[in-house]
Amino acid sequence: MKKFFEKLNQEKVLVSDGAMGSLLFEKGLNAGDCPERFNIERPEILAEIALAYLQAGANIIQTNTFGASPFKLSDYNLDDKTEEINQKAVETVKQAVDSKALVSGSVGPTGKMLLPYGDIEPTAMKANYKRQISTLIDSGVDLLCIETMTDLSEAVIAIQSAREISQDIPIIATMTFDVIPQGCVTIMGNGVAEVCAKLQETGADVIGSNCGNGTKNMITIAKEFLSNTELPIIIQSNAGIPTIVNDQVVYQETPKEFADFTKILLELGVSIIGGCCGTTPDHISAIRKSVDNKN
Repeated sequence: MKKFFEKLNQEKVLVSDGAMGSLLFEKGLNAGDCPERFNIERPEILAEIALAYLQAGANIIQTNTFGASPFKLSDYNLDDKTEEINQKAVETVKQAVDSKALVSGSVGPTGKMLLPYGDIEPTAMKANYKRQISTLIDSGVDLLCIETMTDLSEAVIAIQSAREISQDIPIIATMTFDVIPQGCVTIMGNGVAEVCAKLQETGADVIGSNCGNGTKNMITIAKEFLSNTELPIIIQSNAGIPTIVNDQVVYQETPKEFADFTKILLELGVSIIGGCCGTTPDHISAIRKSVDNKN
């Protein structure tokens, strides 16, 4: 578990991988299917994706467990396979990268709403996350990435769940923001300053933002984070805002644009740079080259 901090201290800037879902669609995932089912039915596809990102230069490779909490898997009647799905995801990535990159256990939002906006009790939410996170840690992830959170209360519960299982596991926590004239806010109305304070207080080691925005807005978000915390910052942008072309979802931002974006983030002082929706190994390779040129 110390490998993450040692690597960050040594490299100063780490490169994380890119999109998972869009690549799974290219590999045969159908709309409406459970992406995490691939972990137990087509693990060779996940190994191919992990290896592609490793070869692109990523230091951190995620597991295909973004939606592998019991609550989320229950949407597909797969909650009884929570442990199997998470364990297989970790095993597959670890074998593919062969200790050449850090393995990040991806933990995404449940899609359920906490009281008083929804009907989920905090204790039930915590039990949900503990079941997933304990399996990820027991299976040997190097770190956890609690990501794409829009509800600060849910993000806090996820971090608390992890910390009650392990005080040592490195935790990255990212949230998704809208950029409006008044600043950067989550859909629940939480600003960056509030998010920084709460995530740090709860036990996150690295904080930042992913998803929901292209590179221009992500630069704005990065600046706000850097103005509100001393923790290392992670930024993982979408490849632009998706558009529909010939009934296909298309992301317009190119690897070249990501190379230029990375140069700006490096000047600002961002510690971990990667991609989110629509990014490919080519985008990550462009990030890698910019980071290497800076060093």
